[in-house]
Amino acid sequence: MLVDKDALLHHYTVERELAERLRKAPAAQRVTLYTEVYDELMRRVPQHPQLLARAAPGWRERREQSVEMQLAMLERFITPHSAFLEVGAGDCALSRRIAPRVKRVHAVDVTDSVAGKEPFPLNMTLALSLDGIQMPVPDGGIDVAFSNQLMEHLHPEDAEHQLRAIFRSLAPGGMYFCITPSRFYGPCDVSQYFDEVATGLHLREYGARELRALLLDAGFSRVRFYAGGRGRMAPVPYAAVAAFESLLESLPGRLRKRLARSAPARALLGLRVAAIK
Repeated sequence: MLVDKDALLHHYTVERELAERLRKAPAAQRVTLYTEVYDELMRRVPQHPQLLARAAPGWRERREQSVEMQLAMLERFITPHSAFLEVGAGDCALSRRIAPRVKRVHAVDVTDSVAGKEPFPLNMTLALSLDGIQMPVPDGGIDVAFSNQLMEHLHPEDAEHQLRAIFRSLAPGGMYFCITPSRFYGPCDVSQYFDEVATGLHLREYGARELRALLLDAGFSRVRFYAGGRGRMAPVPYAAVAAFESLLESLPGRLRKRLARSAPARALLGLRVAAIK
């Protein structure tokens, strides 16, 4: 695919400016700033990949494939008696699809602007989290919580607070399944074309060791890692992921990135993490 270099540089410049605004903002300002920043990004970058993807032929089919892959990962964790929480539900496509398979669905997002007008299933509700951190669901009422490509967009301080809020929402023995890109094959935002670490609206990309420490600090008792891709995954020992990350850190920069971005390495490094309360 040909890249418009001028458009790419414009996107990078705008996104980095907005990311710095978020990084430097005090917590009280960030309550509303996330929504303002993303609205401004889409307004100032009309060639943003998300906007172009939605306008491209076959977008609905690709979105459906993505939902199917997420369902395939989650099927092993849910039962017909589960209360399910999707954090950062967006268009609610996954929440709608999973509703017939569980007892109750709570979809949470900072806005309902992309949820569409189609009625929700009777066992599903969409709740707004004005700060994107607190979970507007009953404490201790969730069996399985899920987020996909969310943590990397949060200010590191807010990520810690959100993990504690998700922990409070879970029933004893409940699970939070989190998917987020690894910093080892990143950056995974627009800064990948310019920088060695994420400087765009991926405010922080994590490795397995940092993410595991955050989850344990939030109160989770166990953290399990999975390797795979495209909806297929298998459990992998944390020690294996941590050892591979340590090996990568010992390599020169270019070799490290080339190895980390290979398909087998991405399958191992991509963070698919189940944290148990």
